[in-house]
Amino acid sequence: MSGTSEGPAPAADLGRSAITESDGSLPPRATDPPGTSYPGTGATRTGTGAAYTGADRSAGAAGAGVAAYRSAFATAPLAMAVVDAEGLVVSANGSLGTLLGAGPDTLAGCAAADLVDLASDAGTWHAYREVLRGRQPRLRCTRRLKRADGHSLWAQVTVEPLDESGDGGGLLLSVTDVSARRELQARLRHLQMHDPVTRLPNRALFFERLTGALEAESYEHGGTGRIGLCYLDLDGFKAVNDTHGHRVGDRLLAAVAERLTRCAEEAAGPRSGVPLVARLGGDEFALLVEDSTGTDQLADLAQAVLTALQPPFELLDRRLSVTASVGVVERHTADTTPTALMQAADTTLYWAKADGRARWTLFDPERNATRMTRQALAATLRPAIERGEFALEYQPLVGMEDGRVRGVEALIRWNHPQFGLLAPNRFIALAEEDGSIVPLGRWILRTACTQARRWQQAHPDEPPIFVSVNVAVRQVWDSDLVADVARTLEETGLPPHLLQLELTESAVMGSAGRPLEVLRALSDMGVHIAIDDFGTGYSNLAYLSRLPVSVLKLDGAFVRGFQYDAVTPGADDVKGASSLANPADEVIVEAMVQLAHRLGLSVTAECVETSDQATRLRRIGCDTGQGWLYSRPVAPDRISALLGPAGPGGAGIQAVGKP
Repeated sequence: MSGTSEGPAPAADLGRSAITESDGSLPPRATDPPGTSYPGTGATRTGTGAAYTGADRSAGAAGAGVAAYRSAFATAPLAMAVVDAEGLVVSANGSLGTLLGAGPDTLAGCAAADLVDLASDAGTWHAYREVLRGRQPRLRCTRRLKRADGHSLWAQVTVEPLDESGDGGGLLLSVTDVSARRELQARLRHLQMHDPVTRLPNRALFFERLTGALEAESYEHGGTGRIGLCYLDLDGFKAVNDTHGHRVGDRLLAAVAERLTRCAEEAAGPRSGVPLVARLGGDEFALLVEDSTGTDQLADLAQAVLTALQPPFELLDRRLSVTASVGVVERHTADTTPTALMQAADTTLYWAKADGRARWTLFDPERNATRMTRQALAATLRPAIERGEFALEYQPLVGMEDGRVRGVEALIRWNHPQFGLLAPNRFIALAEEDGSIVPLGRWILRTACTQARRWQQAHPDEPPIFVSVNVAVRQVWDSDLVADVARTLEETGLPPHLLQLELTESAVMGSAGRPLEVLRALSDMGVHIAIDDFGTGYSNLAYLSRLPVSVLKLDGAFVRGFQYDAVTPGADDVKGASSLANPADEVIVEAMVQLAHRLGLSVTAECVETSDQATRLRRIGCDTGQGWLYSRPVAPDRISALLGPAGPGGAGIQAVGKP
């Protein structure tokens, strides 16, 4: 219990009036012996026949007033006592005796602080002493008191000077039974802090406990100084509500809460106690472990939760099964805050769901750093387009027969001010997620077409090269790609047949409706359509014949399998080399090349890194190759140096081997 000092209260008025009339003395009583004098009243007890005699009538009137106040004090329903400057009870009324379960006369001479428990904590005791010394006008606090018969009650205790001057004329102690009010407040708080469906602590109580557990006082004096949290979400709970209704859903939540509570009770440790189980909202629950002993304890608790939820639930003649994903966080209390702990738990829960659900995942700082980097990149993608932080590099596509540059693929790079030069695999997926791929794609298309036109104008005597630009599926759905391409070709002056658009196999195969219409419109315009990474997706060759596709780009995984002859038979590392190469790849590639040619398609092999690979690809009929054997992605001016005829004295592409 704690006490707080407040301003004067009306209850003090009674005491102040009495003290003013009696000059701090007690009023006359019939039991006083003859000859008793009463200072301040001018009265003296003279015998049994009269209460007192005064020097004048005014003194008698004053005595009558004091007697009236004494009577009011004794019969007042408010429990009160007069306390002297030493803190001892001078007199107590019947209401106080009844409240404490003792006679009023037995309370006289007792220490007031002991009667109403003012010395149990340092703060209240200090405030009480300040009121006794006249340095503080009032003390009001709530105390749990124990009656003589053993029963307890909650009381509001008020202590204030009888004399307005506070010069040591005594104190008035008043006590009010607030047990009923406290009980009502406790019931209202319970309703406010608990979930009505599961009867578990709700989000408000959970965060109250979490905040308290992270305060310095809670772990500086004993304990492990660590805290753990299992944050779980039921997998597919929405389907239960949608299929069986919210009544069944609520029953399921209540049943899950019962199992989680049993898990917590069984997991109670000698130091950490029983974990707090709370429903945070919807189908989200949390198990908070204070004074945890390490990640193993939390991992065991998370596994116990998953195991407890495995048996089906029998609810309203229905048999339902449910799983959960659990994010697990365990760390030092001094190194975290409620917000940081919940963010980590929420992130880890997301990982558990992304990893396949029905599992628990432990928080990983490195993985979280990667996520934070992704978020930072996503937040700056659109502004980066406006600031001109992107640039294009170009990788040649070389004719397998004559070594001439037939075209180039435009590859985007991001010159990020914080993370340096970023390859497309670091940010393209993010751009597709937030839609910034549409403006970024327009910029790539315009920049690549403009550069291709410059090469054409700079080398009028050489066959013009085409430029190949990657297109994301979202560009097809979210933008008018046909109009964008037509406008770009018109503004840059690049002929349509010198533009090739690449889409991944998974994006093209099975296309119907708008995507297929877009592809056909682009093909009718004269733009070439290429399928990138062919052979790793659907590989629906029957459907391929109905698409307006002109080029297949074989995935580099097949080309890498062409290295099996690079090791001399019988060498010690034949086994290791064969694990990296697969002779069947050449057979598959040869079959795909022949089929593509039958369909009127040309074939480009990606990731050509050795001359042996180039020789084999040329022998089986690949039309063009792309890879480090010919060139890394380079700046536009480097491409100009590669343009020209091959052979002695020419400037054609020369195989340079793997860098």
